[in-house]
Amino acid sequence: MSLKVEIFTDGACSGNPGPGGYGILMRVPEKNYQKTYSKGFRKTTNNRMELMAVIVALSNLKTSDNDVHIYTDSKYVADAINQKWIYGWIKRGWKNVKNPDLWQAFYKLYQLHNPKFHWIKGHAGHPENEICDQLAVAASKSDNLAIDAFFENQNDGGMF
Repeated sequence: MSLKVEIFTDGACSGNPGPGGYGILMRVPEKNYQKTYSKGFRKTTNNRMELMAVIVALSNLKTSDNDVHIYTDSKYVADAINQKWIYGWIKRGWKNVKNPDLWQAFYKLYQLHNPKFHWIKGHAGHPENEICDQLAVAASKSDNLAIDAFFENQNDGGMF
């Protein structure tokens, strides 16, 4: 039996780069199930947090036979799929692509779960997006921030 899974995501960053975080709200309406996730990082970018939220959400799905819908206010994430940019990036071997580590991890999960992406306007009163934004901002301000190792190693001392 295929269930509809609704995933709402958001990323936040104070400075770009700077401390950042993501927020996720996952819902299965038929089961009256809802869960949130969030995590903060000491130095990252907003785009990395937007994409990481999607990766973490898809990683938390227990089965691959659901009807998955992802709602994001990130044109960067939604357009990469809906405008099919990702296929050009794959053909070029991920060359000249920002955040290749995350896009490669995402693509494996995308192939497994085949989610549909929906862009929603951020900071426009969308209740689930507002929840995710609050989770992401709070995570970015937490005391125990994780290290976004790929980003910090790629940008150590250089200009971004």
